[in-house]
Amino acid sequence: MSLMLSWPEFRTRLARWRNLAAAPPPPPEVFLRRIHFVERGVGLPVKSAVLVLLTFFLFYSSWVADQTDLKQEVLGYIRAFFLFYFALNVGSGLILWGMDEVSARLVVPVTCIMTILDGAMLGLLTLVTGGFDSILYWAFLGLLVRNAAVIPSADVQITVNLLVSLCYLLAGVLDLWVAGTELELIRTTGRGTVTGGFFDENQLPMTESLILRMLLMLLLTACCAGIQILVDRQRQREIDAQEFQIKQHQLEAAGRLAAEIAHQLKNPLGIINNAAFTLQRTVKEGKKITQQISIIREEVDRSDKILTELMGYARLSEGRVERVDINAELDRAVELVLPEAAHFDIRVHRDYAPGLPSLLGQQGHFAEVFANLLTNAREAMHGKGELYLSTRTRPEFSVAVTIRDTGPGIPADQLKLIFEPYYTTKDRGTGLGLAIVKNNTELYGGTVAVESELGKGTRFTLTLPARSLMRLRP
Repeated sequence: MSLMLSWPEFRTRLARWRNLAAAPPPPPEVFLRRIHFVERGVGLPVKSAVLVLLTFFLFYSSWVADQTDLKQEVLGYIRAFFLFYFALNVGSGLILWGMDEVSARLVVPVTCIMTILDGAMLGLLTLVTGGFDSILYWAFLGLLVRNAAVIPSADVQITVNLLVSLCYLLAGVLDLWVAGTELELIRTTGRGTVTGGFFDENQLPMTESLILRMLLMLLLTACCAGIQILVDRQRQREIDAQEFQIKQHQLEAAGRLAAEIAHQLKNPLGIINNAAFTLQRTVKEGKKITQQISIIREEVDRSDKILTELMGYARLSEGRVERVDINAELDRAVELVLPEAAHFDIRVHRDYAPGLPSLLGQQGHFAEVFANLLTNAREAMHGKGELYLSTRTRPEFSVAVTIRDTGPGIPADQLKLIFEPYYTTKDRGTGLGLAIVKNNTELYGGTVAVESELGKGTRFTLTLPARSLMRLRP
């Protein structure tokens, strides 16, 4: 048995692991609450004091006055960056101070960018205070914890903290480069010493201490992200529980109403049908009367069929809310609509994305959606053609399902009407198939779109959110 994995198998396993740690993106208000408390409530006054101290240290301290030309040149770059950093902090501080009046789309990215710039500035200070052996290393650990406290999204948090760790590593490498350059100048000119300041002559380029420090930073980053993932999973479980209750109650209430209406309408139609049948048997003369009775029976049958499908259109109380695997539901719908025993000359092409998030809902609703779309495709192609099925993940934790056929297509003037109840171009159709598709999709906060070109087929695209609780709240 080979231990090597093929590329598709590796992608599938990687997707499973990502899906295991995946959680719905935190609502913007979660991010804003953290920013308000940590960055505005605590960070603004602390950073203001730090900026004042850095201004004195970089521009007025006697420590930086007596330095070699190379060191002065490096300090010049650091001072220029500090002025840029200072200006950005003033701007971001004003945004944070008035964040209640500013859009979250501005506050959130500004905060993330400033956390990275804080790491860059701290790296430059590390460069002038000893490089890898600088005492400011412990400030990096505090910065990692602070970033974890501010950023509620695990993937963004990991990215930011890794960049901050990289700033420390680059600062140490630059310190070694400056030290090497300074040593070379001393050997060339024979003047000066290399002690204190930026570096120490006895400094080693790579030590066990450095490895331990980098491992500690990576471990802290992983621990913070792990805690965040656990928090996200707990929040996901709470959201699932709320969604189960809300959806189940809504579906049961609407289902009871729809079932009661349909039941009460079917009873009188049954009586009319029986009476008409009896009348037709007893009345032997009068062709016109017999024809009218036949029409009555035909319309009653048609009405009964419409009501039967209408019960399926509004059947919301049967079943229970559960996790639905979209890929599996598509395969079941194919087996139902295109059974092998029927020998349809239709080739089905599947392109399913692995590791799709499960949808919360009633399995029958999704099965009905896919069955109706596949039935329409089969009938449009008259049982012969190509059928393309694909699933993809979309932003905001949603799933896109595409069903495309190679049928004759739909005229442009009919595209806006096909989802209307009772609109049909078929001789024996009821016009409820695509209405059911639209109803069941929108029931879960999703959307359905159609694209068609005469002679080239039709494509239906369904976008289904895996989390719709936020949409249900007023």
